[in-house]
Amino acid sequence: MNKRPGCNKDFRGGLNRREFITGCVSCLAFASTSTLSFKKLLVFDEPSSTRARARVRLIFSHIPPDRPTWPNIGYDYEGRKKELFSKLEKSCPNIEFLPVTLQNPEQAEKLLQSDRDIDGHLVYILGIWSGVPRLIAFSGRPTILVDDLYAGSGEFLINYAAAKREGLKVVGVSSSRFEDVIDALKSFECMKKMRSSTILDVTDSERLWGDPKVIKEIFGTEVRQVYSPEINAAYKQVDNAQAGQWAKTWVQNAEKVVEPHQEEIRKSGAMYLAMKNLLEKYNAQAITVDCLSLFYGGKLQAYPCLGFFQFNNDGLVGACEGDLPSTMMMLMITYLVGRPGYISDPVIDTSTKQIIYAHCVASNKVFGPKGPPNPYHIRSHSEDRKGAAVRSLMPIGEMTTSIEFNTERKEIVMHQSKSVANIDEDKACRTKLAGEVIGDIDKLMSEWDRFGWHRVTVFGDHRKSVENISTLLGIKLIAET
Repeated sequence: MNKRPGCNKDFRGGLNRREFITGCVSCLAFASTSTLSFKKLLVFDEPSSTRARARVRLIFSHIPPDRPTWPNIGYDYEGRKKELFSKLEKSCPNIEFLPVTLQNPEQAEKLLQSDRDIDGHLVYILGIWSGVPRLIAFSGRPTILVDDLYAGSGEFLINYAAAKREGLKVVGVSSSRFEDVIDALKSFECMKKMRSSTILDVTDSERLWGDPKVIKEIFGTEVRQVYSPEINAAYKQVDNAQAGQWAKTWVQNAEKVVEPHQEEIRKSGAMYLAMKNLLEKYNAQAITVDCLSLFYGGKLQAYPCLGFFQFNNDGLVGACEGDLPSTMMMLMITYLVGRPGYISDPVIDTSTKQIIYAHCVASNKVFGPKGPPNPYHIRSHSEDRKGAAVRSLMPIGEMTTSIEFNTERKEIVMHQSKSVANIDEDKACRTKLAGEVIGDIDKLMSEWDRFGWHRVTVFGDHRKSVENISTLLGIKLIAET
């Protein structure tokens, strides 16, 4: 049994939180945990003024109103444009809409030649047959085609089908639910944020897990490698009292602490602050650490699990094992739906039609930083029974969406499940969320050689959002079930 020098209490095996706080000399009283939050780098909760808004060309397409067509001759196109523009601006404060009316292919050609620095095109088909939607859709630029129902339907259906068959970067919305247009537009916001983001990869390996050039090419996100001496230097420079405050916060909020003693949790607080300082230094929004190799090799002073837990709760990204493809998916899903993803090593149980998402770290705010927390336990890291990690007891009865990216194939794989249990099993990683697979569980076992063991899971039914952004990025999406 390990005891911290200067303390007469053994802190392994069912730590009492009051005893921890009393005995930890570095845990100073503080007025509010909000003073320790990481608001400076919160990525999706920033006012739009602090981050450049996505610039979207809003195209209203229709022929002149004096001609018979759908919706009808003499239709009030101008009134409809004003109504839609007002609703779009109100619903999408992080998008700068640049409206224009196009009535024929020649006007569309001129616009495409002159448009610069545009993040995407939104084509609202208010009437048929202008010839505009096809030219925009086949321009190769990210485009959302919207059928204003009973007005643009024929031209929408023909041109969306043709664009989809050609594999173009075109999303189609044909719905009476205006929110479906807004959901599609969130892809443009996400893409803009990804292009202005940086991922830190803390590893001494020269061969990274995933190709940074492909990540830059497809998502526009920079990857910066940081070597172990730099994170260790940052670790030595942190304020020990502040590290103790973070330890106190995590213990206070935990349902229980099982194996780790107070010093291990304080070291986790110091590692969190070291990573936080690196994110601030490089203006990065995500960090992944080659934790197993570095810790097993004596090159890392503490596991980063609790730090990742905090980042993911706060709207940033902390990702395991130097896995760049998974880190990229976590960043994308955070921007896209405002909820954290978490990496896991899944286990499949065909007898129960369940997939178990297992890892030693996960958020306990699965519905986003402003959502309700779920219980968690502070445990040791499972494989080597050292350090401090998290078992998150996540909500049951919720739809989940899991994705992964392959940088060699430039593809995304996706499946869904409904959360049914938090598995209590000493073997393998601490967090074990079981999900009942939606679809064919036997098919689910057919893609692991091409995408690897890891998957990134987020709470909610985000199938359509993932489909939309994959299309607009030009990435093939594979359904696993």
